[in-house]
Amino acid sequence: MPYTPETTVSVAHHSRQGHTAVLAAAVADGALEAGAQAHLIAVDRIDEDGWRLLDASDAIVFGCPTYMGNVSSEFQAFAEATSRRWLDGAWQDKVAAGFTNSGCLSGDKLQVLQALTILAAQHGMHWVNLGLKPGFSASTDSMDAPNRLGIFLGAGAQSPADLGDEGLHKSDLETCRLLGVRVATVSAALAAGTRVPADGVRAGAA
Repeated sequence: MPYTPETTVSVAHHSRQGHTAVLAAAVADGALEAGAQAHLIAVDRIDEDGWRLLDASDAIVFGCPTYMGNVSSEFQAFAEATSRRWLDGAWQDKVAAGFTNSGCLSGDKLQVLQALTILAAQHGMHWVNLGLKPGFSASTDSMDAPNRLGIFLGAGAQSPADLGDEGLHKSDLETCRLLGVRVATVSAALAAGTRVPADGVRAGAA
């Protein structure tokens, strides 16, 4: 059965050095490729239009850097500002997903993804995992394969702290793009009441 609903995916993110903003754009690109509308919302500069856009979205992808094993303070301020929406159930049954970036290969990124998952759960949202096998787990594997860090809960990325956007690994960018594809595909499937196709591609998507 073809997917007919057009869904809206918003990427609510915080970025200090620019790395996470580039990853957020990759998520949005993936959602667009899967046939959804996609919007980037910097949560440290969010205005009333941004809040209205989040309220109207079918899916929200949360993203922020990992700082000291937790979400950034700017993202936490945004999370706390969602309390009225939690009280009103404004985001109930929306789709949610997340991604994070740190300077270290591990950097306790799982802790941040768990925090994003709990935020989504408090709002009654449906969390979408990455849905990718590990890209680099054997000597014959390529570090350039998607999900090179072997994270499943969401998308994880690593960029050296002393480098700008050029420090982002192409595997991590591709992983975030594929997360956007998956979120848009799941959102459309839920809207249409159909099963997500095994290849993750919506029928009729460009």
